[in-house]
Amino acid sequence: MVILFDQFNMHDDIYEILFATKQQVIVAKLLIDHLKLNEREIGKTEMSLFATNLHEGEIITEIDEPQYRGKKVKISYNKRQFYDRILTPMKSMGLIHYDLYKKTYSLTEKFNNNMMKIGLMWLSELRKPAIQLKLKKQ
Repeated sequence: MVILFDQFNMHDDIYEILFATKQQVIVAKLLIDHLKLNEREIGKTEMSLFATNLHEGEIITEIDEPQYRGKKVKISYNKRQFYDRILTPMKSMGLIHYDLYKKTYSLTEKFNNNMMKIGLMWLSELRKPAIQLKLKKQ
C-alpha cells in the first residue's frame, strides 16, 4: 500500500492519512475498536463474524462526524471489500498481525517501527555523497 500525504495539510487523524474514503475510515476505526475491546486480539472466526455483521448492516454505532454526532448509525460495508480494502492493507502496513498458528488477528506496533525505519533510511540517503552525472556527448 502506498501512503501519500501533504506535510503542510496533514490530517490529525491517522485513519484519514491511511485510508482514501470516509467509509473506509469509519470501518477501520470500528475494527480497531473491536480489537481493543477484545484485549487487542480476535480469532479468525470472530473476524469473519465481524465482516459478516458489517456486510449485513447489523453494526450500530456512533460516528464522530458533525452530522451524526449523538446519533446511532447503522453501518454497512461489503464483506469482500472489507478484506480487500481494510483488513489486508492494515496487515501489510503492520497495524494488524495475523498469527498462522493461533489463527488470531492482533494489534501490533510494527507500523510505528516501519515508519521509524523509513525515516532512518531517508537520513542515510541524505548523508550519502552525490554521484557525478556524466552527460552523453553529441
